[in-house]
Amino acid sequence: MRRTERLHALTEALRRTGPRGRSASDLALEFGVTTRTIKRDLGALASSGLPVWSRPGPGGGYGLTERAALPPINLDATQALALLAACAVAEGAPFDDAAQAAVRKVLDVLDPATRRRAEALTGRLWVDHPPVTPRRIRSACEQALADQHTVRIRYVAADGATTDREVEPMILAQTSGRWFLIGWCRLRDAVRWFDLSRISRATTTRTPCTGHDISEIGQPPASARAVGPGEVEGLRSPR
Repeated sequence: MRRTERLHALTEALRRTGPRGRSASDLALEFGVTTRTIKRDLGALASSGLPVWSRPGPGGGYGLTERAALPPINLDATQALALLAACAVAEGAPFDDAAQAAVRKVLDVLDPATRRRAEALTGRLWVDHPPVTPRRIRSACEQALADQHTVRIRYVAADGATTDREVEPMILAQTSGRWFLIGWCRLRDAVRWFDLSRISRATTTRTPCTGHDISEIGQPPASARAVGPGEVEGLRSPR
């Protein structure tokens, strides 16, 4: 288990234990590491802002304050399966890593019987994926969009011509099974659509975007909608 995975699993173990807490030796045994490693991990979680408490002496241990506890999640097996299926279908989509991490958190707090049934049902759903854009390209575009900083890309056009551009990301959009970065291209001084599969290099910058509005992209087609409910910055959800 990689350290990042262990830190996530350790957080959920502390959530499940409630006010009783767990000793460092118990946690070390559960994760197959030394007590010293567990204490170092707990220190890292506390430094990251997680409200970890510790109680020294016999009967002591580690836990999370009540404000860190998650409310009960009452999903049945098919609802949990729906979340797993949605993540599987969305592989290669923007922020898919974050979605998978969120689903793992949900599964961690389900009752064991529901979780086992949902995981058993996953074998009855198959997904055939085309090749996806490299993770490093998607990560740079996602980060630039979230931070509203420009992204430098190397773009290969359909005719093979290659250009280096600095783009102010406005939206990430899917159409006809392909994902596009739509943004203000500083090279062309206009809005441009960039097929993610044609971006060979992408690097985020610290240069803030200048505030181009989504409305500059134009009217979305009737079948297009934002991922959330209601109206999101000019992209209308179906009514």
